[in-house]
Amino acid sequence: MRIKSAALLAAILAATAGQAMAYETGDIVLRAGVASVNPDVTDNVAGGALKLDVDNNVQLGLTGTYFLSPTIGVQLLAATPFKHDITAAGTKLGSTKHLPPTVTLQWYPSIAGNIHPYVGAGLNYTMFFEDDTPGADLELDDSLGLALEVGVDIDLGSNLVLNAAIWKIDINTDVNLNGVNQGELEIDPLAFMVGIGYKF
Repeated sequence: MRIKSAALLAAILAATAGQAMAYETGDIVLRAGVASVNPDVTDNVAGGALKLDVDNNVQLGLTGTYFLSPTIGVQLLAATPFKHDITAAGTKLGSTKHLPPTVTLQWYPSIAGNIHPYVGAGLNYTMFFEDDTPGADLELDDSLGLALEVGVDIDLGSNLVLNAAIWKIDINTDVNLNGVNQGELEIDPLAFMVGIGYKF
């Protein structure tokens, strides 16, 4: 009897420990970490003759998730401004900065344990500014597109989580040079973030 009771108690404690950080309706999780934006460029400017490309950049990434239920959350992705060099056939033409606020609806499967994977889909709005090309007036139009994400929270205890996430973002922008539209640049980056979060 004692052995059975001890085994039952151990099973209850194990289950409780695995679910201690499970999310509940009304929970808020704020995360901060290193975020990298890695463009996958398709150049439709001047028929692709310029061979335009956009380089990678790393900044501080921030996300906040509000849980509508234990398995459904709404997340806002933000960051400090990313700065990218724009090149033509490997030669730097100029640079641009952008902010990529992204809102996604997330699904967290009900999985026992300390690892909480999730997937999400939503919208990204990218705002370009401080477009700079020496000797010319470069302007990139803002972009509205779809965003998909996959991520995971790992419980560290004391309401802390280790987070890793990946987004695929649809960013298309019209390139205007000296007021004349030159065509569309499809940036379509993968964004990565690794950081620490806290559950309120």
